[in-house]
Amino acid sequence: MQSTAPVILYTYANCDTCRRAVKWLRARGLAFIEKPIRDIPPSLAELRTMLRHQDGHMRKLFNTAGRDYRALGLGEKLAVMTESAALALLAANGNLVKRPFLLGPDFGLVGFDPTRWAQVFGD
Repeated sequence: MQSTAPVILYTYANCDTCRRAVKWLRARGLAFIEKPIRDIPPSLAELRTMLRHQDGHMRKLFNTAGRDYRALGLGEKLAVMTESAALALLAANGNLVKRPFLLGPDFGLVGFDPTRWAQVFGD
């Protein structure tokens, strides 16, 4: 990671994986801005950036194990949904967004994989 632009981490307080991600970043002395994903979902611009970092795989941005995802029947609907509609849905409902959601100046990570995060941060 070369840039000094802020790293933004969207988390949910009751998520064990999010807590592990925060602990991992703090243990390495890495600066980040933490935002509550349910109260302040990622913006459309942030979601578009993350989608590029996920090589356009929209499903990777969704919390597919969540109640809201199942209640809305997104398992079936997502395949035929437009990119704009899917991103608008994510921007409006932080429960739908895969977490933790870590966006840096030149990277984007969803979910917590310590090995992958170490590669990105040069750990």
